[in-house]
Amino acid sequence: MIRQVLTELNSRMEKVVEGLGKDLAVIRTGRATPALVEKIMVNYHGALTPLLQLASVSTPETNLILIQPWDRTALKEIEKAIFKGINLNPQNDSNVIRVIIPPLSEERRVELAKLVSKRVEERRVMLRNIRRDGIEELRQMEKNKEISQDQLKSASKEVDELSSSFIDKINEIGQNKEREIKEV
Repeated sequence: MIRQVLTELNSRMEKVVEGLGKDLAVIRTGRATPALVEKIMVNYHGALTPLLQLASVSTPETNLILIQPWDRTALKEIEKAIFKGINLNPQNDSNVIRVIIPPLSEERRVELAKLVSKRVEERRVMLRNIRRDGIEELRQMEKNKEISQDQLKSASKEVDELSSSFIDKINEIGQNKEREIKEV
């Protein structure tokens, strides 16, 4: 019964960490990454379609995103969607679209580092809430005489250790992203 609670908490905490990775992937650094354009929706024949379903996306250079549509008739729409989505000027040569990522200004780097810190702190709060819910569930089990006080104490300690390990992972992800942003 305790194992079931711990397994559920573990999976919920893993989802929080995965979500942070996805959130931070779309924050622009001075380096090109396909994640910058992955979530862009393109008006393709009247339907909003994810860019990844219309084209292959690669980063041949550190400051260049190369988008090669499978259907060349979608070039103009993809170009419009990129401009609206990430506010960069794509260059269309009738075969591929090139998006050059300009270097970030120092002020913008500081803003992005603050944004990363804010998102990391939000995820820490989520983890603490999951931890609180788990310990409350264990206390309820002890109150209902499903587990003993000793089992509650040891299980609570395991929940704390689990929570600490996930908070460490989140901190590491945030530090890596901040380091990437501050890189010139």
